[in-house]
Amino acid sequence: MPSTRQVFTFLALASLTAAAPVKEADRKLRKRDTLPDYAITYAPLSYLYSGEKWFPSDITTHLANVEPEEDYTAIGTNGSVTLDTLDSLSSDVYLTASDGPILDPLDGTPAWLSSDYGIPDSDGLSAAPGLIIAAEKNSTTTDVFYFYFYSYNYGGKVLDINFDDHVGDWEHVMIRFVDEEPYAIYCSQHSAGSAYYWDVVDFSGDRPITYVAYGGHANYVTAGSQDYTIALGIISDTTDAGYLWDMTLNYRGYLYDVDADTFTVASGAGTGATEEADESADWLNWLGRWGDEEYPDGLLDDIETGQYCISSECHYTSGPTGPVDKNLERTTMCEDDDDCTIFDNIDDLTTQS
Repeated sequence: MPSTRQVFTFLALASLTAAAPVKEADRKLRKRDTLPDYAITYAPLSYLYSGEKWFPSDITTHLANVEPEEDYTAIGTNGSVTLDTLDSLSSDVYLTASDGPILDPLDGTPAWLSSDYGIPDSDGLSAAPGLIIAAEKNSTTTDVFYFYFYSYNYGGKVLDINFDDHVGDWEHVMIRFVDEEPYAIYCSQHSAGSAYYWDVVDFSGDRPITYVAYGGHANYVTAGSQDYTIALGIISDTTDAGYLWDMTLNYRGYLYDVDADTFTVASGAGTGATEEADESADWLNWLGRWGDEEYPDGLLDDIETGQYCISSECHYTSGPTGPVDKNLERTTMCEDDDDCTIFDNIDDLTTQS
């Protein structure tokens, strides 16, 4: 006899792959201008590492400290980049730090990159708004994405050599809801991630607990040392219950229409709500990069840029693309639909990067 979880899994997958067509009139009835209540009720509570040096960042502060470049050349934008002008830029644009190359992120990082203003207070409130995006997949299933943004990613060391530092860092946790009940949770980890059935993770009340790794900001469901692999070998992320971050206290809210591939503004909270009141959601369509383009190796003076590459792994890498490029329309629990396992325990945490 199949287990309850097996039956639930079958029903959840069937609802995504073989659901009866929804009449347009019915779909319009389900449209809303606010996030569903369960997106807040079951939102993750996240812990930043106690020794973190690069904290949550407000995307508007980030934009005020970068300038658009293509092929390492500044392009004219008739003023600074804002959320209202971002989608007018080409997808080939890199939002490049106005300060120039960051030679040593551990020594003298500009204040806007370390984002100390984003350190959560004792209640878990960060002055840097997060993003919550609800994506309805069909009449029974909705994925809610919790996006975290940081102005800098410190990649860490392999064999005492720094790799994968870059300006801009988007990470996310996704919770799938079936009939308004949480089904499973996905945590992004560098270029990959891990998914878990809802009932196997740890909670504070109804809310799952996640841990944000030092520097690179990968998300995990346990504290401690987390191994993952890169081309040069196995390295570890470090997590602990350092700074509690409750994104529901300050966020921008959005709805994503999977069929139309469009975003609309939903209700936010705190500074996020205040800021998005005068914004459109068009900026979310931009497919460019939120940081510098990877510095050339050997083409510029290494003293000038701090760049070096070993076996295709480089000290400084290109900034990331934004939320629209994280497979919001996914059918499986994972960002990579072709390789997705939902774990039924929290012991297997090794991820490929």
